Amino acid sequence: MTTRENDVEAVLSAVRKMVPQLRENGLEAEDRRWLPDENLRLLEDAGVFRMATPDYLGGLGFSVAEQAAVLSEIARGDVSTSWIASVWVSSAWMATLFPEEIQKEVFATPSVRISGGFTPSGVLKATDGGYTLNGSWKFNSGCRGAHWNIATSLIEHPDGRYEDAIAMVPMSDFSIADDWNTSSVAATGSCTSTAENVFVPAHRVIPGDAAAFEAALAELPADWQPTGREYGLYSFIIAQGVATLIGAARGALDAFLDRLPGRGITYTPWTEQKLHPLTQIQVATADAKIAAAEALMGRVYETLQRRADAGELPTLQEKAATRGHSAYAVELAKEAVAILFNASGATAIQRAVPIQRFHRDIQGLALHGMILLNSSLEVHGRVLLGLDPETPLL
Repeated sequence: MTTRENDVEAVLSAVRKMVPQLRENGLEAEDRRWLPDENLRLLEDAGVFRMATPDYLGGLGFSVAEQAAVLSEIARGDVSTSWIASVWVSSAWMATLFPEEIQKEVFATPSVRISGGFTPSGVLKATDGGYTLNGSWKFNSGCRGAHWNIATSLIEHPDGRYEDAIAMVPMSDFSIADDWNTSSVAATGSCTSTAENVFVPAHRVIPGDAAAFEAALAELPADWQPTGREYGLYSFIIAQGVATLIGAARGALDAFLDRLPGRGITYTPWTEQKLHPLTQIQVATADAKIAAAEALMGRVYETLQRRADAGELPTLQEKAATRGHSAYAVELAKEAVAILFNASGATAIQRAVPIQRFHRDIQGLALHGMILLNSSLEVHGRVLLGLDPETPLL
């Protein structure tokens, strides 16, 4: 095995061992609306936060498929924990697209945690040596434990023009509102972060929107040697994030099977639910849907990796397929969890029973705009039919 293969197996092995503890900590995480310190320590010790950091900067440099395998395994224990890991790791990958000066600052901590988003909710005004930043960013997943924040903003020029820009800002420069109180993924702490007259050095502000990062990837020097990690921006973020939802479905199946021994079917002669043919069909159907979702994403990861290895960005058709197939994989995973939850009986609504948390969490995450089923399939369908996709999320 290569060094990286050994690294991947080491991280996966450590994560598999922590799954029961993550699941046990689920109720505490929901109650505090943020991840327990133990969860963060376990992920840190396993090397999860180093997955996207380049190896020459002290990281592991995992591929998108390798990251997805780890995130899916984490989600078998707790969905919120996996989602936060996904956000921090994908944002760390995005930081590798920033200029070298910023990368050296950010990756001074190889296991860096970076939050952020793509909504330009801040305004940057030029000042001596840089900019003054003001603004608020809602749904800032992981901001409560991040080291840095990618603040998508607008530069306000003296003549009244506005220009898209992305700023890399220490999380300590933001205030965080305690406004995340939800019925789904409650432990992600996706609060509102606010910057008030924060000074940002000029070198940490990159003009252009998120799409400009992808354009930069398409214009690498002719002598550039591909690292195999230059994926399309939105394709990477969407495909990597879906791993959490598929892992949630696997976790729900685990939780269902764990509760099954000795369970009967109330008000019927069946003293063993697992002996009923309907239960057998339900379990097999759920497993098949999850396996189908995994296979679909396997194709997506293969396409993205093949392009990255060749130093190419995905084609428009491949980007559209990534979004459409990812959303459909989420739908399959969501359907699998619904089957299992509906077969779990009334006692499953107790907050201490993990399957109800898997059910609520996957329902909530499936509403994310990047993987919303109908809009994603519409984009994919338009491209298949040779029409303008009319969306920036490609």
